[in-house]
Amino acid sequence: MADAIFEMLADPTRRRLVEAMREGERSVGELVDEVGIGQPGVSRQLAILHDAGFVSVRPEGRRRLYSLKPDPFRELETWLGSYKRLLQEQYAKLDEHLERMKKDVHE
Repeated sequence: MADAIFEMLADPTRRRLVEAMREGERSVGELVDEVGIGQPGVSRQLAILHDAGFVSVRPEGRRRLYSLKPDPFRELETWLGSYKRLLQEQYAKLDEHLERMKKDVHE
């Protein structure tokens, strides 16, 4: 699961596209302007993201509007959550240690 997500987000162009779509649907033309690469490059990366299930496409007349699908990002959040819990436990231990050190200094 996480490998596929990291593989998709490892490419800097795809990350820029994902960032550009965070606020909602974007057309290819809007993405070209926001990301600063040519239309063929944007279209190629959108096809990769679409095939991997990261974006959906909605036709609107002659335009195609792309938006992020939430599922891959929920999976990433779940995966990262286990590491967040680990960090919180480590911070709690550090807090306890610092409190003990403070008490030792004041005694």
